[in-house]
Amino acid sequence: MAIQALGYIGIEATSVEDWDGFATGLLGLQRVEQAGAQRSYRMDDRKQRIFIEPASQNGARCFGWEVPDAAAMEAMAARLEAAGHPVVRGDAALAAQRRVAGLILAADPLGNRIEIVHGAESTAEPFRPGRAISGFRTGALGMGHAVLNLTLAQMDPTLAFYREVLGFKLSDYITTPFRAYFLHVNARHHSLALIEAAQPRLHHLMVETFMMDDVGQAYDLALGEEGRIATTLGRHVNDLVTSFYARSPGGFLFEYGWGGRAVDDATWVPHECTSGPSLWGHDRNAVPAEIQAKAREMKLAAAARGERAPVQVVEGNFQPVRGECAWWDGLRGAAE
Repeated sequence: MAIQALGYIGIEATSVEDWDGFATGLLGLQRVEQAGAQRSYRMDDRKQRIFIEPASQNGARCFGWEVPDAAAMEAMAARLEAAGHPVVRGDAALAAQRRVAGLILAADPLGNRIEIVHGAESTAEPFRPGRAISGFRTGALGMGHAVLNLTLAQMDPTLAFYREVLGFKLSDYITTPFRAYFLHVNARHHSLALIEAAQPRLHHLMVETFMMDDVGQAYDLALGEEGRIATTLGRHVNDLVTSFYARSPGGFLFEYGWGGRAVDDATWVPHECTSGPSLWGHDRNAVPAEIQAKAREMKLAAAARGERAPVQVVEGNFQPVRGECAWWDGLRGAAE
């Protein structure tokens, strides 16, 4: 697979100043000093992961998808052009602005600008979060994921573009209470998802913290701002992330999560998820009442069936507890 990760997100904003408090104070990003009107933010050793550009509207500016090198970028350009998608090569000035060695520009069937890039710049300067957090889970997984809304008529051509042209792989999908497809390019369960909706737009961006407490503390902060929380704290069925959704200054949502599962292409089998979007929580106050009701019905049915899933942890952010409860240790021993 040529595309390795979601490297960065560009956002358009009618007021870039509105983003500072949200990006640093809630998300915990580090603002990067940069000349001009653009606001840039770090979340790890990369010089830039999210940038905000002034515009006449709010929404997504571009999605930066990483490939290994210049040869892979040119191969992707050839694939795009062969499939009928025009490609423009970014100049040195744009590459410098994006903090990459080189890039090409294209558009998906929805009109979203995609930038295929290589040679993203890193720095040895420590990441300094805007608030006290443990850090973000990035690295080979990329910066997180993006979720796009699109109409039913747009679903098939858009899905074909990302799978057949760009080489994304299907993780799983749901058909109730809405249609959605989840696509991966690395071990992150999904770096992109497509969700059926009335109008095409950016639905949300997701970032994943290293520790669960980072999410809980952000939730406390968001609770203190009227209207900030769009979806309550909950846990997803498919990627097993524990998260909440906050309204951004641009109107679209940011999912702030922890504990995402890994996908191993050697063993993973794409499938339909029939238990609903979430195991618990995630009450969605920004969707039609019938979708809210169906989602609640499905998660309560999953709870009645006793559906559970182990938390997905990485080395360094958990400590096993053993010997505290004899009957539980006995159950574990019998299972093993």
